[in-house]
Amino acid sequence: MTRIWEPKTKFQIWFEIEAHACDAQAELGVIPKSAAKAVWERGAFEVERIDEIEREVKHDVIAFLTNLAEYVGEDARFVHQGMTSSDVLDTCFNVQLVRAADILLADLDNLLAALKRRAFEHKDTVCIGRSHGIHAEPVTFGLKLAAAYAEFERNKTRLLAARADIATCAISGAVGTFANIDPSVEIHVAEQLGLQPEPISTQVIPRDRHAMFFATLGVIASSIERVATEIRHLQRTEVLEVEEFFSEGQKGSSAMPHKRNPILTENLTGLARLVRMAVVPAMENVALWHERDISHSSVERGIGPDATVTLDFALNRLTGVIDKLLVYPQNMTKNLDQLGGLVHSQRVLLALTQAGVSREDAYRLVQRNAMPVWHGEGNFLELLKADAEVSNTLSNTELENLFDLGYHTRHVDTIFARVFGG
Repeated sequence: MTRIWEPKTKFQIWFEIEAHACDAQAELGVIPKSAAKAVWERGAFEVERIDEIEREVKHDVIAFLTNLAEYVGEDARFVHQGMTSSDVLDTCFNVQLVRAADILLADLDNLLAALKRRAFEHKDTVCIGRSHGIHAEPVTFGLKLAAAYAEFERNKTRLLAARADIATCAISGAVGTFANIDPSVEIHVAEQLGLQPEPISTQVIPRDRHAMFFATLGVIASSIERVATEIRHLQRTEVLEVEEFFSEGQKGSSAMPHKRNPILTENLTGLARLVRMAVVPAMENVALWHERDISHSSVERGIGPDATVTLDFALNRLTGVIDKLLVYPQNMTKNLDQLGGLVHSQRVLLALTQAGVSREDAYRLVQRNAMPVWHGEGNFLELLKADAEVSNTLSNTELENLFDLGYHTRHVDTIFARVFGG
């Protein structure tokens, strides 16, 4: 990923844009075919020399063309015919973003594979589901991972769309009118670079495309943070249902030798914030003055490499966390039983209503027996059995059947089929 953003790579793409444009110009008879051939055969550049020239001319594309001419010779006068700097800069930037997207898509495939493997491993590992951080009803840990899988599968679809949206080429000249260059040149360069011609570029490629690209990276980062936050919560000492892998010889604290901290997922939370930092500037880049200005340029030189490199690292880190995640089913069972059966309260409520009790009265009866258990007084099932109003409606056997964990997990296979396919 970092190689995509190195100066050498950038200038190589610039060279290819100019050389392919020369080929198209030669076919049109605008420049000699021998000149186009000379560009490919003698064309070269040196990053240090380009930097040296730019310090004098204060223009990066001119510095590049000057250095290129030092290698090509007299035929270099035919390079950049009818083109403007944005033709080179914008087309190159989109090539870089497409290449970055391809790496990120491969990262997503690796993460999806890890999530799928662990989801099936824990498809039937029952744990407590929480809403507002409070015990709600039973789920399985496999369902948690399946939800993450589905989310990242959506992210892959989004990134594929963003990649397609960003894969455009502009070789349209000053203010984008093709006044000094034939549109067929743009078509040829686009084909050679695996891009599509930009329908209308107004000298720059419209930045709504880039805004969507970086917004997509921001959404993916947010999904990373969601999974990381879940793991961080589940690793808390009082919960300890899962834990980041802790290698032999690893140390968690400089002061407290017993510590095993969720440092990787905390790191991921921070990295997600860094990726999202690119989103608002990318949105603000959409509004340029008239046909072109360069207020977007300095922004993109930063957010292009920063967001893609950071997200690449974060996706690989999360894949490693999921792949090696330590899961503790016994602690899940302990936490599930912590509230003395209260997790079955809704099922009791529904059973009472189905037996003829109004919903308001059923809610009152269930809550009346639930609150003592909430405060650590008694067992929910036994209190319900001892409640005359409840026992007049539901027998002890019926009440006991309402406390079956299997009831809550009976549709896991259906959900898995929806997520992973039947």
